[in-house]
Amino acid sequence: MTSASFTLSSSSSLIPSPLPTPTYFGGRRRIITSAAGCGVAATASSSSPVAFPKKKHLKEGAYPGFSEVSISHLNNKKGKRNPIKNIKKKIGRKNTANPWVNTVPEALSDCIDKKQWQKALQVFEMLRKQRFYQPKEGTYMRLLVLLGRCGQPGQAQQLFYSMIEEGLEPTSQLYTALIGAYSRSNILDKAFAVLHAMIELPHCQPDVYTYSILIKACVDASRFDLVESLYQQMGDCSIVPNTVTQNIVLSGYGRAGKYAEMEKVLLGMLESADSKPDIWTMNTILSIFGNEGQTEMMERWYEKFRNFGIKPETRTFNIIIGAYGKKKMYDKMSSVMEYMRRLSFSWTTSTYNNVIEVFSDAGDARHMEYTFDQMRAEGMKADTKTFCCLVRGYANAGLFHKVINTVQLAGKLEIPENTSLFNSVIYACAKAKDVIEMERVFKRMKDKQCRPDLMTYSTMVDAYEKEGLTDKVYDLEQEKLLMAATQSNDSLNDEEKLELLPT
Repeated sequence: MTSASFTLSSSSSLIPSPLPTPTYFGGRRRIITSAAGCGVAATASSSSPVAFPKKKHLKEGAYPGFSEVSISHLNNKKGKRNPIKNIKKKIGRKNTANPWVNTVPEALSDCIDKKQWQKALQVFEMLRKQRFYQPKEGTYMRLLVLLGRCGQPGQAQQLFYSMIEEGLEPTSQLYTALIGAYSRSNILDKAFAVLHAMIELPHCQPDVYTYSILIKACVDASRFDLVESLYQQMGDCSIVPNTVTQNIVLSGYGRAGKYAEMEKVLLGMLESADSKPDIWTMNTILSIFGNEGQTEMMERWYEKFRNFGIKPETRTFNIIIGAYGKKKMYDKMSSVMEYMRRLSFSWTTSTYNNVIEVFSDAGDARHMEYTFDQMRAEGMKADTKTFCCLVRGYANAGLFHKVINTVQLAGKLEIPENTSLFNSVIYACAKAKDVIEMERVFKRMKDKQCRPDLMTYSTMVDAYEKEGLTDKVYDLEQEKLLMAATQSNDSLNDEEKLELLPT
């Protein structure tokens, strides 16, 4: 994807939107100012009628703008050292200092914050070559979490073994970060292998956070049998599930349509002293019914949670807005957004993403553009989901030239390139029946080490079938099977590597 400068739809004619005009509550604006200290040097004028005593010759490095008399006025204590006497030496030491000491760690932190995992690893390699480098747990922790979130479990595994080779003792937190990297990519066998390795280490025992990550991975894979076994392990280790753990299981049961089990877990939370329902519980339940299009059930549960004393937050309203938008209940969607304004709840990136997604699914490019422009005007930062919705929206509207412009804008704004973003571009190519461009995007996706998922393959298979390219469908299916076999072989090799972990 190129990074050519482009302003999305800056000159397009827009129509009024059902979205209300943004306002500033209470007429207040937050103004951030920065202050810098300043030094003042006073010099004696040659025309001054005051007779100063003869000055001493100044030593090299002393400041010539102060006389002994002026210093005595500023400092009545005798024998106190001039605070700026050696300023020239200090400046010299600062100028000759190694600039890598500050710039490399700062560059690494910046790459991590921007989720640029490839650049982060490159900068980290540069950092490791510096003389001042010392392996730190916090640095490895941040990198492991970044690689897990970017869907790079292989890179996370390699980084973990490099950490051990450097002599840094793994902790339960680092093991948990590695489990999280495997879990996010749905590699359950490796995640459980690391869990078993932790159990064997007396100083790296898993905690409730470790189990919660694994439970979420099992829930996402609909492996509820493994969830029950993990609950049993937690009980054997006297680890009590907390509210976060129960919310994860609630979400899984809800998405699987197991409403009886979901209600059973919720009743258990109401009776428990360690896992009381909270705002996340409320958001989870509302999201379940909202995604299923059951807006009436969503409204009922909203009132129930309010009766429990749980107050809604911005994310709560974003969930409700998204649910109404999917059902094309635009009046209720607008009412909730106005209600947020009245309660002084700021619209966030997620708020705008929900509205953009509504118009994207409907192929309403004009209102989608209006919402995106309003989002940027209010200073909201677009994210990957924003551009995924924009690309799909333009594809649904048949405006394929604007898909290209949107991709260019994403590159200019340094939007992280992940599987979701590539999938949206592949979807647009399939909509345009441009198989050649679709294959180019697919190749770039693999070059960028973004792992294709089921959505990627299903979209491309559909495109090939519509064009009658049965040989391409066969090749793609074989590639999919080969990738699954490669992951299986990696799992076998990793079991051997796990034996090298510290015991």
